[in-house]
Amino acid sequence: MSNACEDLILESSDESDEEQCEDGSSAEEDVVEEDLNVEGSSSEEEDEEGVELAINHETPQPVQVPEVNTTWEQLGLSRWLLDQLKELNLKRPTPVQACCIPKVMEGCDVLGCAKTGTGKTFAFGLPILNELAFDPYGVFALVLTPTRELALQIQEQFAAIGKVIGLKCLAVIGGIEQIKQASDLSKRPHVVVATPGKLADYIETHQDSMGQLFRKIKYFVLDEADRMLDGQYNEQLKVIFQSLPPKRQTLLFSATITSAINKLHQVSVRKPYFFEDKGEGDEATVEKLEQKYVLCPVNVKDAYLVYVVKNYCEKSPKSSVIVFALNCRECQALALMFTKLGFQVGSLHSQVSQKDRSSALARFRARTLRVLICTDVAARGLDIPNIDLVVNHNVPDLPKTYIHRVGRSARAGRYGAALTFVTQYDIALLKSIEKTTGKLMEEQKVNDKMVSRYVTQVLVTKREAELTLDQQKFGEKKLIQKRKELILSGMDPIEADRIIEEKRKTISDRGAKRASKLQSQVEKRRPGMKRTLIEPVEGGDKNKKKKTFAR
Repeated sequence: MSNACEDLILESSDESDEEQCEDGSSAEEDVVEEDLNVEGSSSEEEDEEGVELAINHETPQPVQVPEVNTTWEQLGLSRWLLDQLKELNLKRPTPVQACCIPKVMEGCDVLGCAKTGTGKTFAFGLPILNELAFDPYGVFALVLTPTRELALQIQEQFAAIGKVIGLKCLAVIGGIEQIKQASDLSKRPHVVVATPGKLADYIETHQDSMGQLFRKIKYFVLDEADRMLDGQYNEQLKVIFQSLPPKRQTLLFSATITSAINKLHQVSVRKPYFFEDKGEGDEATVEKLEQKYVLCPVNVKDAYLVYVVKNYCEKSPKSSVIVFALNCRECQALALMFTKLGFQVGSLHSQVSQKDRSSALARFRARTLRVLICTDVAARGLDIPNIDLVVNHNVPDLPKTYIHRVGRSARAGRYGAALTFVTQYDIALLKSIEKTTGKLMEEQKVNDKMVSRYVTQVLVTKREAELTLDQQKFGEKKLIQKRKELILSGMDPIEADRIIEEKRKTISDRGAKRASKLQSQVEKRRPGMKRTLIEPVEGGDKNKKKKTFAR
């Protein structure tokens, strides 16, 4: 189990407010010492506490509510919140909202699991704002989330609901001018929504000031808790936890339950209210999502991708398509490739500036941009209305990643579709996803002969995109940041330079290998063949004329 999960383990309290919630959870939680052995130890503290720290090895059983017919008024929310919900045309709470909001208002810690698009943000946001209105102070609540875009989205949702009470909500994320952000944070906003890396950096850099800002928070929220507790944020979370008060309400929300979250529930002294909404059946994806796959050879997968996106956009002129790529470089290469082919696309990944990321997302939401190519940075929590098609350019290694990706479509009761490109090497991954979701995907037949008309052009354009990235030294900023981190960790600068140079050479070799492979594929297809260039879709360069490739 990760250190972050250990730091969230709940302690018992000697105070009288240790009353249990209806399901056995209690109103407060404390952080135990870092060296607590959660697998069972025999320290003096444990002897004193008695059986309260005994581990329950049984799998925790969440509360499951197949159907909830509750109104907002029945949840006990204040009149001003009810008026805001009516203004937003939110008629009834979803199951996760109907079950978790009362428990948060009772003072329970809550662990909520519900499918994407079911309103988990309001499940913790509404009770926080309801309590804040009675006793406003800053910082009242801290929300941690894994990505910048999700942090900005949560900030917008808090601001939309809390505007009538003068709510001050701040997003603390990377890519924004640090001096202004630190100044805004020092003004003690009511709610802080942050990514763990940036917040931990502020706390470590300004321990005397920033480290004291969160000593009186009442609510601590981990959104996308499964990812936050999977180990990659351990160091940052440890810094943040040390700045939090031991007595607070902790709220964890996620679309998927992992072993780390299950372990957290097992070792918790004060059992949190554990809600899991799977709706009808036991599927991890929603019923209104149509899921299919396309079988294609790995060497020409990009041609199949272009063919599918082109024809889908032409046949559905008002549709929006989001394409998930394996990593930042592949994402940017695909974006360049589509642009050279006459498409208007946006790219969203960690190596794009925050300004460009926000611009692409805003244009996509406004439907002035119909195709967005991104990494898994966009797979979590983003609420973009009416995404008609989610395309997986690669089959995710983890089924839960697939669940989060396809959850961008068919949100809030709408219909949607997901299409995954499967090569000869991806069959096992596909079977794993089907086993997890409980659904067998149908094969989407594609006209191979029609695709073959575009293969040469796509290969050439993809090779040009790869060469462009090499010329731009794509990824260099990330290497510079890595060198800085190595030196700050105490490594000798000469050794850091050696490591970074090895990584730089590896990246260069991979780029040369990709370009050579693409060139080889082009040469194999060119002899005696003509290929009609793809006509731009709506929004592309309409003045571009048809050309042909001929040897």
